[in-house]
Amino acid sequence: MFRLDGKVAVITGGGGVICSAIAKDMADAGAKTALLDLSLERAQYTADEIIKNGGDAIAVETDVLSVESISRAKDAITRKYGKADILINGAGGSHPKATTGPEQSFFDLSADALKWVFDLNFFGTVLPTQIFGKLMAEQKSGNIVNIASMASFRPLTKIPAYSTSKAAIVNLTEWLAVHFCQNYSPDIRVNAIAPGFLLTEQNRFLLQNEDGSMTDRGATVLQNTPMARFGKPGEMSGAVIYLCSDAAAFVTGVVIPLDGGFNAFSGV
Repeated sequence: MFRLDGKVAVITGGGGVICSAIAKDMADAGAKTALLDLSLERAQYTADEIIKNGGDAIAVETDVLSVESISRAKDAITRKYGKADILINGAGGSHPKATTGPEQSFFDLSADALKWVFDLNFFGTVLPTQIFGKLMAEQKSGNIVNIASMASFRPLTKIPAYSTSKAAIVNLTEWLAVHFCQNYSPDIRVNAIAPGFLLTEQNRFLLQNEDGSMTDRGATVLQNTPMARFGKPGEMSGAVIYLCSDAAAFVTGVVIPLDGGFNAFSGV
């Protein structure tokens, strides 16, 4: 029930730390993987690793904020594989200039940086879903998994644009789940995962000092995570594979926290 044999999985942000781990594990579960990334080099590196391990993968340079670029990626994927069964909307992130701090108050945040963060997280999910979701509507089947965040449930300090855009992803996921079922096919499911705190290059400066010690923010995160540690990229894969497999055939419109208990903990 948890295998993905014969499925074609499209993964945006496929060259990133989290999505490359998901791609490798999905390939191990039998999926053919198409890795879409603004950096072709990063995506190709992951695709090569999958192929060396006996899997089937391609890398496609893609800008998730460009309909033309996504459409070209779709054409490349359908030429090779003939279809797209799964879409993982993994592209996203934040920006230092959209982050408050001692040297940058809320009033000083760059409008361009705020827009960049919101566009990447929200429209970087909407546009690929329009392109590949239409293909799924024609096929009458498919699975879409979006990437929400702990910031989707409780706005985190310092990162207003990221928190707002990730909150929008939860609402969008629920809306899309209903829309696809009612208008195209009940066999098109839309769900999301909400990762907790992982140490990545995008957020390391907020959680860890240069000497490896925790910042005040990092220490607070660990104090409020019952498992008392940060997550690992590979720990996101299991829930994604589950949501895309027949084991979740009656699951749509849900957001699964993968957070070491952070969302469940009141702090008391």
